[in-house]
Amino acid sequence: MDLQLKGKRALVTGGSRGIGKAIARELAREGVDVAILARDIERLTSAAAELSKESGRKVVGIVVDTTREDSVKAAVADAVKQLGGGIDILVNAAAQPGGSVPTPKLAGLTAEYFHGEMNTKVMGYIRCAQAVAPHMKEQGWGRIINISGLAARGTGNVVGSMRNVSVAAMTKNLADELGPCGINVTVVHPGTTRTERTAPRITELAQKEGLAEAVIEKRMADGNSIKHLVDASEVAYIVAFLASPRSIAINGDVIAAGGGSGKAIYY
Repeated sequence: MDLQLKGKRALVTGGSRGIGKAIARELAREGVDVAILARDIERLTSAAAELSKESGRKVVGIVVDTTREDSVKAAVADAVKQLGGGIDILVNAAAQPGGSVPTPKLAGLTAEYFHGEMNTKVMGYIRCAQAVAPHMKEQGWGRIINISGLAARGTGNVVGSMRNVSVAAMTKNLADELGPCGINVTVVHPGTTRTERTAPRITELAQKEGLAEAVIEKRMADGNSIKHLVDASEVAYIVAFLASPRSIAINGDVIAAGGGSGKAIYY
């Protein structure tokens, strides 16, 4: 299937590593020119050069702090300039990955932790949408894909669940507002996903528990119904479709990308 993405322009936050980088790679392979945004200039420069060489497309790295409105506005303006006058696709993926640090229980929750998480993943996504929406409205077409997570559908991380539920609620509201302007807004919930962080984590757990690394990886994969540890590239395939004109019938909805993680039925 031709996704009709060739020549479009995308902005991917959190694009220097992990799921964000995988998404930027897949979009570039589909013929999209991409601005990847993150905080670390060295990692951005390296990732942009790598993806540009792989795909033959323009891939530029731009420093941003999505917790600051002025930084987001400046970064989007820079991306528009470097990509040739507009933004067709926004992928919001700039957030602390779920499970990457120990999550506090009730007694350990602080206002600072709560507001930091919500400011980055919820308000950060809103700031980026606010900055790109005028460009999409002007051209009468756009796609915004928000990367959230399956913590929205389960317990164990109170703030993680709250921030991901908030992203889903925000997505539907933006979809209803922007849909008449030709802009579709969707959310993807990854589950446990293989990224650059996974191999060191498996090694660490194997050494700590005295088990083979293959046993640890199998345990991680057993959390879903396909018994396969979903790779970041496999999440990126879904996002590439949602970013395309072919996805016109999907708006405001959640796509779970966890390999069938969880036992609840959603309908």
